[in-house]
Amino acid sequence: MIRLLTLPLLACLACAPVGMALAEKADRQKPMNIESDALRHDELQQTSVFTGRVVLTKGSIVLRGARLEVRQGADGYQSGVVTAEAGQRAFFRQKRDAVPGSPEEFVEGEGEVIEYNGHNDSVRLLRRAELRRYRGNALSDEVTGAVIVYNSLTDVFTVDSAKAPHGAGAASGSRVRAVLAPKDPPARPAPATTTAPAPVQPVLRPSSTLDTDQP
Repeated sequence: MIRLLTLPLLACLACAPVGMALAEKADRQKPMNIESDALRHDELQQTSVFTGRVVLTKGSIVLRGARLEVRQGADGYQSGVVTAEAGQRAFFRQKRDAVPGSPEEFVEGEGEVIEYNGHNDSVRLLRRAELRRYRGNALSDEVTGAVIVYNSLTDVFTVDSAKAPHGAGAASGSRVRAVLAPKDPPARPAPATTTAPAPVQPVLRPSSTLDTDQP
């Protein structure tokens, strides 16, 4: 088992740019840790190819597949392409930014190829792509298509269907399918209750004299 952090030659891959905007997710600032059965590194091209039961973790991001090619750009950001075994799909998972008072949310995805772009913190799922969103342990939303792009900075995803061959009917191409759960409505404030004023009690005053009839 090869561990990225134990290779001094690859220490540069464990460094991410600092001084990022507060709106960006903390995952971008975390080191990239990779485990695999084999590794080939090209220092000149700044690329590393991991093969065999590859597992990548970067903060809350998890990527799994049979092959991973990692490249570091001149700007210091890391990108990776994960490829699955034949007939299988690579796996992606990332925790979403917490919303106060709401359960933890996670995004999971699968595809024969998964492209991770560290510059804009996005993933691209290719071929038999599927993206799921969980609220706690409950599945909330699910979409499938030929190509799915998810950007965790903007929390926006796009889905494209497979194109039908030229001259084929529309039914020949795949269709985008989505299951979107309704969001919980915001809690309504309790209606204001009005209390009726307390009845006014007669005030009794003592008297030292009695009124009597005079003869």
